Amino acid sequence: MWGSVTALPVRLSLATVVGACFRHCRWETGAGFLTRPHRGLSQSCVELRSLPKVGKSGPSSKSRKWQRLFPGNAEVANTVVQLLQAGPPGACPRVLECNPGPGMITSALLNAGLQVVALESDLTFLQYLTTLKNCLDGQLEVIYCDFFLRDPNNRTLSPPVMFTETLFKNLGINEVPWAADVPVKIVGFLPTKNERSVLWKLLYDLYSCSSIYNYGRVELNMFISEKEYKKITSKPGEKYYQPISVLWQTACEIKLLHMEPLSSFVTFKNGSLVSLKNKELENKHLYFIRLTPRRNLFTDNLTPVNSYNFICMVKQCLNKSKSKLIDMFSSWSVCDPEALLQQLNKQNHELIGSLYPEEFKHLFEALECSETFTQKWIYDHYIQNATLASP
Repeated sequence: MWGSVTALPVRLSLATVVGACFRHCRWETGAGFLTRPHRGLSQSCVELRSLPKVGKSGPSSKSRKWQRLFPGNAEVANTVVQLLQAGPPGACPRVLECNPGPGMITSALLNAGLQVVALESDLTFLQYLTTLKNCLDGQLEVIYCDFFLRDPNNRTLSPPVMFTETLFKNLGINEVPWAADVPVKIVGFLPTKNERSVLWKLLYDLYSCSSIYNYGRVELNMFISEKEYKKITSKPGEKYYQPISVLWQTACEIKLLHMEPLSSFVTFKNGSLVSLKNKELENKHLYFIRLTPRRNLFTDNLTPVNSYNFICMVKQCLNKSKSKLIDMFSSWSVCDPEALLQQLNKQNHELIGSLYPEEFKHLFEALECSETFTQKWIYDHYIQNATLASP
């Protein structure tokens, strides 16, 4: 946890932030700021506590639905950069920052000497970031798009629309084999209004090796809510264990890098940056996590081609988590359910919800090898969805 943020102004005019940046266009370094050589972009252009205070106000925790969040102090941004740089010098690939807003993390990334691509969807912030780009010598690219709305199915959507193929081609990012090192690191905040939808979209892209994952094992470094973090990391028997838990744990190494109190962040509201500091938020945190796709995710029996079948199987199984495994196998017309139980080292009385993520993968691969299995769960999955969708 970082120190007190009581010095932060509660509501700051964006024009004040941008103006402060332009007045302090200088380079600085500080002892212990970062261990690697860096150019020292002044943090004063985005350091909120250096700006004048305005009146007190804040969003209610009962009614809040923040559109976007940003670090409220430079310490949070510096921590993000240090965590991104973990590893030998020069090992960090290009960094794509999603919706950087006022640029607190952007400045820290640039100070560390990293090549940054800022993907900004708000024209207000875009103007500031473009001006910052023009002060540099190619270290920063600024692109008008929303990373979380990339590759839309409806091509009539209003700007900023972006297709991954176009974005990566323009940036000179090429496809690499799945077993290769991480080609790109993406950093940002999952959208607070639709975290779950974004996590599911990323899962489908990952398992099908489409969108960003067509270019290799793209690494996500994201701030996520405590609730969604618990969902994707839960184990059998825990409250939040569900299909999204199995699928993320099977696909990625999930590492908790840092926990930061929600009071350390600000949001953009009615043209101003608003502090989230509130007594009701003192014990609430955002989790900064790293999602690195596993090199060994795909095998001879689990591939991008049949991965949708795996997703269907996991969903159907955990929709009946309190049913016995033996009963589920029988309903699938498995030729020898007892033999399948032995392969999983399970007993007749054990429940579907007792399977760990790696056991779901083992089960799927065993069924793919079966000469008699008919993949009945896919039919059942469509029937269930059609029933739910009917009036």
